[in-house]
Amino acid sequence: MLMIKKFGGTSVADKDKIFNVANKCIEDYKKGNKIVLVLSAMGYFTDELISKANEISQNVPPREMDMLFTVGEQISVALMAMAFDKLGIPAISLNAFQVRMITDNNYGDAKVIKIETDRIEKELNEGKIVIITGFQGIDEDNNYTTLGRGGSDTTAVAIASALNADSCEIYTDVDGIYTADPRIVNKAVKLENISYDEMLEFSNLGASVLHNKCVKMAKENGIKLIVKSSMSEGKGTTVSNFYNKCCNLPKITGVTSNKNVVSLVGIDIAEETKDKVIEVLNKNNLKFNNLDKTNMRISVTVNETDVNACIRFLHDLFFRK
Repeated sequence: MLMIKKFGGTSVADKDKIFNVANKCIEDYKKGNKIVLVLSAMGYFTDELISKANEISQNVPPREMDMLFTVGEQISVALMAMAFDKLGIPAISLNAFQVRMITDNNYGDAKVIKIETDRIEKELNEGKIVIITGFQGIDEDNNYTTLGRGGSDTTAVAIASALNADSCEIYTDVDGIYTADPRIVNKAVKLENISYDEMLEFSNLGASVLHNKCVKMAKENGIKLIVKSSMSEGKGTTVSNFYNKCCNLPKITGVTSNKNVVSLVGIDIAEETKDKVIEVLNKNNLKFNNLDKTNMRISVTVNETDVNACIRFLHDLFFRK
C-alpha cells in the first residue's frame, strides 16, 4: 500500500514528538507499505516567523512573507529525516521546489495546479520514506508560495491524488471527528464515518479539525481521509462519500459553533427539527435573535455567554441514548 501521512505542528513540536511520529511510520513501513510523510512547521514556529517579520516591517511584501514561511516546514522535514536515520530507516526530506509542487502565484493562499511526481516515485522505489514539506509550493517562475490555512492538509490530499495513494491519514491532537467538541460536551460521540458534505459544513461553521479547502479537494478527487490522533492508537474517523447514521438519528450528525452562532449539521434536515430546536431553547431560557435553516444545517445566534450551554442542550436533545 501507498500511505500518505500528515502530521501537524503540535505533533512535531520537540524531539520526543518527532521520534513518536517516526516510530508510528516505521510500524507501517516494516509491514511493506510505501510511506509519504507530510509535515507542518514545529509548534508555534510560524508565529515566531510572523513576529520576526513584524519587527522589520508592518507592510511585508507577500512574496517575501511566503519565502520566510517556507523555513518552518523545511526544518521539520530535515529533523524528521535525521530521526529516521538514527533509527536505521532510509528516508529523504524534500521541499516543494524539489518535489515540483506547482501552484498559482496567489501568495499566502496559493492553489495547487499540479505535482510532478517523478522524484517522489523514484525515492519510494528505492525503499525510502519520503518526507515532504506541507503548506508550500512554487509558482511557474520558481517563487515559493504558501497554501493558506490548512495548507499542510491540502498538501497531503494533493499528493495522495497525484500518486493515487491507497490512504491519506491526517494526524491531529484529537482522535477523530466528534458529534460536538468533547471539551464542551463530555458525552460527545466519536464518529466512525462522516461524509465530505457534512465535514465541509462542519469546517465552514467553525470546526477546526480539517480545513474546508482540504475537504473540498478530497471530495473532488475521491480521496478518503482518515482523521487520527498522533498521540494514541485507534481507527479515527473516515471522511468519504459515506452518509452517517449516528445514534439512529441519520438527519443530525453533530453540533458546532463559530463565535456566537451554534449550528446543527446533517443531511436533509427535516423542517420539524427546527421546531424542536426552538422548543429546547425556550425551555432552557436561551434567548436567540436569529434562526437559519437549510437542508444541511440549522444555525441559531445566541449570546456569547450562552454558546456552550446551547451546544450541550442541543447535543443532549439529538444524541441522548
